Amino acid sequence: MEDRELLAGASPDIDLEVARISEEFRAGFERVARIDRPAVALFGSARVGEDHPAYVAARATGRLFAERNWAVVTGGGGGVMEAGNRGAQEGGGLSVGFNIELPHEQQPNEYLDISFTFNHFYARKVCFVKPSEGFVIFPGGFGTLDEMYEALTLIQTGKVLHFPVVLYDSKHWHDMLDWVGDEVLAQHLVSPDDLELLSVTDDPEEAVETILACYEQRCAHSPDSPEKADAE
Repeated sequence: MEDRELLAGASPDIDLEVARISEEFRAGFERVARIDRPAVALFGSARVGEDHPAYVAARATGRLFAERNWAVVTGGGGGVMEAGNRGAQEGGGLSVGFNIELPHEQQPNEYLDISFTFNHFYARKVCFVKPSEGFVIFPGGFGTLDEMYEALTLIQTGKVLHFPVVLYDSKHWHDMLDWVGDEVLAQHLVSPDDLELLSVTDDPEEAVETILACYEQRCAHSPDSPEKADAE
């Protein structure tokens, strides 16, 4: 059942609706369980070609993560998503795509080792967050902004561990960050600490190192980490 049908109340069969959603979550979790290493989620526009700077940067970022034995998770479509998956395969890593059934522009790309196509956005979003140790957000439209703000909200409210959200392309994000600081923060609608959830870069290597540094620091303080076990 598609989100449109569900939200329009087209089906009177509540049990059937719940069963279909539950089955989609199960199928998504089964794919997540196949990710056998730390993972990063890369987001960005589906509408850019391979000569676009965002595509080039996402491809390089995906490759750098793969070379460090990280999985790269994207929305599985074209543009930035394709670039991240392509880079992951070029780097010899694990490339994951969680696609979504849409009327336009969302065919699976050809660079996927693990893939699944969702009917429901919310099930898909959970499967983005579940395996990820950080997000790198490239220029994109409403969908990219939605994914970015949802990640920040989950961290802000403590629903997930504090992991880094890296915005790529400082020029693209400049006005939005100014607005958040000048308007949202100035009206005390967010706190200064909330703004520290974001970092900005124009360098794929820096994006990767930001995610890895936070992951390694968290592992070092985890009671289950190998480093602590060895020390004890």
